Amino acid sequence: MTNELIIGNIALGGSNPLFLIAGPCVIENEDITFYTAQRLKEICGELRIPFIFKSSYDKANRTSLNSFRGPGMDRGLRILSDVKSRFQLPVLSDVHSVDEVRPVAELIDILQIPAFLCRQTDLILAASKTGKAVNVKKGQFLAPWDMKNTIDKFTSTGNRNIFITERGTSFGYNNLVVDIRSFPVLQSFGHPVVFDVTHSLQLPGGQGNCSGGQREFAEPLARAAVAAGVDGLFMEVHPEPDKALCDGPNMIPLDELPQILKVLKGIRELIAAQAPDTRGE
Repeated sequence: MTNELIIGNIALGGSNPLFLIAGPCVIENEDITFYTAQRLKEICGELRIPFIFKSSYDKANRTSLNSFRGPGMDRGLRILSDVKSRFQLPVLSDVHSVDEVRPVAELIDILQIPAFLCRQTDLILAASKTGKAVNVKKGQFLAPWDMKNTIDKFTSTGNRNIFITERGTSFGYNNLVVDIRSFPVLQSFGHPVVFDVTHSLQLPGGQGNCSGGQREFAEPLARAAVAAGVDGLFMEVHPEPDKALCDGPNMIPLDELPQILKVLKGIRELIAAQAPDTRGE
């Protein structure tokens, strides 16, 4: 069992309920962002699933120079700050450089270090020194046990508010695979572990000038991860993924999410009911 991490009024990890990090891949405009945040809050409220809103102000690692990156840090942070205040939600977004860390940390609740940057020592230390909670995505090029070095870098400042996200491992060209063994390995380091369902379904660079994806496998992979005991799920969702400006092929249609979450919550509750009661020990 992982140690508990508190984000506002949400407790992550330990014996707490399965939580969800979700939102559009990138901020496209205010209307889509606000609509998605409101709908996700309603869905998770009805299902009593703790919820953190996620969207990116800049996608710095797009496949092509011509790919849509987002509104940029200034406008993007204003929109995320509006989501936080308007809907009373904790908010998560990526940082890509040391210079971004402080202004982002001033406005949002959780910093995220992208998978490709999970070994960047200066970025990890800068994020940790803010005292904020930080989600570090495991690189597609790393074994799960290699993340112990990243965790040690982060906690060296005294900040232990870290959780780790598994988002698949490179499997030949333009493909990823999820090793279920990764979840207990990552949890053995004592911090909450999240499964990034939708990025694990990417086909990186699979469409030549952009990534493809296989969203049809989202539910079976999520079921397997919940059954394996992950603490939370990361899902990018969109009202109309086929019209999305980034990562549409692997995002989940917003109107399909309630049924998927009901199934996943049921699996989590079944496992919890079968767990041995150690309170008297």
